[in-house]
Amino acid sequence: MNNSGNNSCNPTADFQIYLFPVVYCLVLVLGLVGNVGALYVFIFRITPRTSSNVYVINLALADTVFLCTLPFRIHYHLNGNDWIFGKVACQVTGTLFFTNIYISIAFLTCICIDRYIATVHPHTYLRLRNTRCSLVVSLAVWLVAVVAMLAFNLAGPLDSLGGERSRSCFENFSEHEWATRMMAYNVCALVFGSLVPFAIIMVCYPLVARRIARIRTGTSRRALRVIYAILAITVVCFLPYHVVHLLHLLMRGHVIQLCVYANPIYKARRVTMALVSLNSCLDPVLYYFTTSHCKWSFFRRFCPKRTRGVYTISKGI
Repeated sequence: MNNSGNNSCNPTADFQIYLFPVVYCLVLVLGLVGNVGALYVFIFRITPRTSSNVYVINLALADTVFLCTLPFRIHYHLNGNDWIFGKVACQVTGTLFFTNIYISIAFLTCICIDRYIATVHPHTYLRLRNTRCSLVVSLAVWLVAVVAMLAFNLAGPLDSLGGERSRSCFENFSEHEWATRMMAYNVCALVFGSLVPFAIIMVCYPLVARRIARIRTGTSRRALRVIYAILAITVVCFLPYHVVHLLHLLMRGHVIQLCVYANPIYKARRVTMALVSLNSCLDPVLYYFTTSHCKWSFFRRFCPKRTRGVYTISKGI
């Protein structure tokens, strides 16, 4: 989903052949350790399971699926942005790559709403704290994502403008593709996948932080760390990507028509695409703050017995 709004501007970003492999390799190694470890901890070592735990499990699962696409992207960029795995593999891995962005935002928003209800409306939370509601919400998120992916891919092969010696994958789409499905999908993703969730996060979390700050206990301080972790992930990974993505859509929609803006927007888009992938190795920091530190000690083999969760999410605070 990259390129300038005007192909004649010929934007370039030579640094990307070094940037993406380095960042993606880092994300792949750290992300797999953190997310697979989180799945183990939250599935096998934490009882009883709460609604927030269900959202964390789904977020870790989404990150793990995303990480499985990175070896293909690493090879693609090391090979001079030349895709050798075929069109079907390109559409599947490319769709999973970008869909993960919005699935991650969706589950972070679910955690946000869950923490808001738990802290600001505790009596309501006590009535809703069983996992049935969170399971239904999680299933709905995955269902919407799968339906959107199928609708996008079943619409037919994508027309990309690759060079004479390279085969582009999920970038450099033709004007025809942007005039048909690309613009509609991107606008919907920007509004419903990022703008609405960002609004919820930015409204809910200050209220949660203010409420928790009044409690002034060890548990409240841990809960504040969860809040700061989510805000940091949102601001560092997702916000820059979507700001630049908006400029990118304005270029593709010919609202921004001057070629002088094409190159900086293209370069910024490549950088923010690398930044957005960092969420998969930063999310485990959030998982760590939501549980007892002892739950993660299987890395050091300090905790031989299974114990109950005692920190923020496990206590519902």
